Amino acid sequence: MEVTPAQIRAARGLLDISQQELADLSKVSLRTIVQIERGSKPASASIIQALVLSLEAAGIEFIPENGAGPGVRLARRKEGA
Repeated sequence: MEVTPAQIRAARGLLDISQQELADLSKVSLRTIVQIERGSKPASASIIQALVLSLEAAGIEFIPENGAGPGVRLARRKEGA
């Protein structure tokens, strides 16, 4: 699934974390995250994977394009969690 800069910004917003906090979680440089979110730097697959895995571990679910556009949401918690 292709992840857009807007999805990364939205995911951070849902989690209420800063770009620096995402950098710390994902081990991706702050500068790279800023450039990706602005759309001024295309990201490699490995960087996108690091961001996505970190955001998913923090509770984000990425929603693929389904006719209404791609998005993000907070993942449902499992019973007993």
